[in-house]
Amino acid sequence: MPILLMTLVMCLSGCALFGGERMKLRDLEFTVLSEEMVPAELAKILEEKRKEPFQMTYTDMENLYLCVGYGAQPSGGFSIAVEELYLTDATVVVKTLLLGPDLSEKQRQIQTYPYIVIKTEALEEPVIFE
Repeated sequence: MPILLMTLVMCLSGCALFGGERMKLRDLEFTVLSEEMVPAELAKILEEKRKEPFQMTYTDMENLYLCVGYGAQPSGGFSIAVEELYLTDATVVVKTLLLGPDLSEKQRQIQTYPYIVIKTEALEEPVIFE
């Protein structure tokens, strides 16, 4: 019986830990990188991944790079906004949003692959993409 009780307590605390609300410690400073500023090794990886939606991290020991791609889109004019980037007691949380083209402007009907590379301080915590 004590083992069953201990297992139940561990499961419940684990559920609260991972499913519960995250307490924001602080917002993180960041820079959105242009294609020219992306490290060469990371640029190669992004080129391979860009056709499908992706979320990934990359570090060069000095910086943490958070990368989010939205896969193939039917036209140009898309952009990506960083809605939130913050540190909790156990994770880094990043939330981005794909913004569609301006409907008042005529868009070229060419397939594009929008992605964003966010550079921030090197951190050890796992990253949660929202």
